[in-house]
Amino acid sequence: MKHRGRHRRRRRGRALRATLAGTALALTAAATMISTSQATDADDPGALKPLTAAADTAPLRLTERAVPGSELDRLTASMGPAVGVGAVLADPDGALVDADDCGDDDRRALPVEPAVTRAYCWPQRDTDGWRAGAVTTSGDADEDGRWGAHRVILSGWTRGSGTPTGQGLARIAFVAADDDGTPRYTWALLAVPVDGGRDFRGLGSDVSGMVWYQDKLLVTAGRGEGGALYVYDLDRVQRATVDAGTVGRVPGGWSAAGARYVLPAVASYATAGADAPRPGGIALDRSTVPESLVVHEATAPDEEGPTRLWRYALGPRPGYGPLLRTEPVAVYETELTQVRGVLAHRSDWYVSRATGAPEERGTLWRQDTKGASPVRCGADETYRCWSGPATSLSYWQATGDVWSQSGRMLFALPLAAVDEALER
Repeated sequence: MKHRGRHRRRRRGRALRATLAGTALALTAAATMISTSQATDADDPGALKPLTAAADTAPLRLTERAVPGSELDRLTASMGPAVGVGAVLADPDGALVDADDCGDDDRRALPVEPAVTRAYCWPQRDTDGWRAGAVTTSGDADEDGRWGAHRVILSGWTRGSGTPTGQGLARIAFVAADDDGTPRYTWALLAVPVDGGRDFRGLGSDVSGMVWYQDKLLVTAGRGEGGALYVYDLDRVQRATVDAGTVGRVPGGWSAAGARYVLPAVASYATAGADAPRPGGIALDRSTVPESLVVHEATAPDEEGPTRLWRYALGPRPGYGPLLRTEPVAVYETELTQVRGVLAHRSDWYVSRATGAPEERGTLWRQDTKGASPVRCGADETYRCWSGPATSLSYWQATGDVWSQSGRMLFALPLAAVDEALER
């Protein structure tokens, strides 16, 4: 049965590449037409520059703030027993749509090069008004790539964050990504306990970065939320009992803005000060000892750079358990601007960046302390080959795939294919 499933996946991959070939050619032609005006995109950013001065590293130190256990217990006592990931997956809200059945407008969000091997789109009815954010997987959570019996993808979404009138909310979809059928998903609202655990509010931040490490989920937080990371315990998923657009305690029970599950934060990390760099995208690097969290700096679209990249070690800490160590272990500077995703594997850093308006293609670079190289595509080898609005990169070590999300498309491609495209 395993071999049969592998053959099915190969056939699906070949069919998907054939289906997208026409779209890719059209996008490559469009990229070729604009390549004469993209001199800044073609500039070589050069090697990563290590930063070792205290003025560069000290602002990246984190302060951990744990939600008192008594507050979490009070919330659980009011909402009912917590459930785990398995129970959430067994109670889906809907199913993803295979790329073959997605519209051309959705598929335009896929990279031109390298070709994706798995891709799905989200139903519009479930994502209207929400903006796609970061992705992480059970490949981050455990070395075997599974959480219990399941392969799982967590997909982040944001609504109304940063707008003067909208209520900022963030949610994640638990996606069952097993090989035996169409991926099905279940929504959970990201929340923060308030009033001593008697209530909760929604997390009002873009989900630009997520990493699932063991039983914890690390989520980036904007400046209004402290400027660093929130921590969620995936053994503490709570059920909402009232279907309403509000958030928190309501007459008759608990509401999660239409989601049937809630994840209350158990801790947060803050950077050293209001002006300190804050995390944008994050990813897990299993190639280091100990394993580490890699980070790119969150920057405004009009900032001219450079952009900082850094990493924190993960591992046991006396009295705290296995999570994030608060001192950065390596800090670098890249000349790339508008960075939207980061991944590190061995000595290589993979950085995706936006290059203009959301409908324009982005670029994907590999950098180290010796130099940089971009993915190229088209007759004139333009660099605009990546998805424009892609927001994160997540490496599933057990399968060798990189997962990302762009627009309403969720997609994967082998890291080996990225390296091959970089070496042409």
